[in-house]
Amino acid sequence: MDLQTIIKSNHCRVIDVRTPAEFSGGHVAGSKNIPLNEIPDFVAELSDIEGPIVLCCASGNRSGQATAFLQAQGLENVYNGGSWLDVNFVINN
Repeated sequence: MDLQTIIKSNHCRVIDVRTPAEFSGGHVAGSKNIPLNEIPDFVAELSDIEGPIVLCCASGNRSGQATAFLQAQGLENVYNGGSWLDVNFVINN
């Protein structure tokens, strides 16, 4: 399954790993803000999410780090969506 299909699925959960200040400046509607440095504190909560988790940030760098970390913790249904603007574009088109 490609990333666009995953993002458009009804069960996809979008997690934005930018800072709260960045998030408040604009974000994907319905996304949850968990800053990158707090991701380790949310492994159990994220593990309980059914369906795919798409992580995003400003450019894809931090979300890539979060994706790699979560996969190393055993989460399999986690994807790097890249920029929140890219994820937002896919959702709205």
